[in-house]
Amino acid sequence: VERKDMLVPKKNRIAVYKYLFEEGVLVARQDFTIPKHPEIDVPNIQVVKLCQSLTSKGFLTRQFSWMWNYYYLTDEGIDYLREYLHLPVEIVPNTLKKAARAQRLPAERGGNEGGRGRFGDREGGGYRRGEEGKKEGGPDGRFNPQFPQQRGFGRGRAQE
Repeated sequence: VERKDMLVPKKNRIAVYKYLFEEGVLVARQDFTIPKHPEIDVPNIQVVKLCQSLTSKGFLTRQFSWMWNYYYLTDEGIDYLREYLHLPVEIVPNTLKKAARAQRLPAERGGNEGGRGRFGDREGGGYRRGEEGKKEGGPDGRFNPQFPQQRGFGRGRAQE
């Protein structure tokens, strides 16, 4: 017997919504035989169906690739979940939090006082330039490789 609607227990719905609000994103495999979702202690079919419902209401955006669903929370979805879970305005999903960047001291940048980039500290200001602007380490002017004249590689090889 196939049902067109699915009843999801409230504790499972709240678990999925909490995870979705905390992370801001959710990944779920399009496989209804998996007993539990890897990140949430809820059957995978319920996770996918809840996300499908939120997507149809415009609270999530869905990207599908190779049997995986990638769900992203929209601004309307943040407002809806905040109201549903009774959360204050100060709490935001991890996707909206800015990561704290480590402070770097000037000595850590490159070791030179000029503040130049990685290759600006070389003599002459160029990258791998030897004397008179010639490249170092490359072949000299006498380098002239010779290759045999063959036609038809692969399936189209010429018959002789």
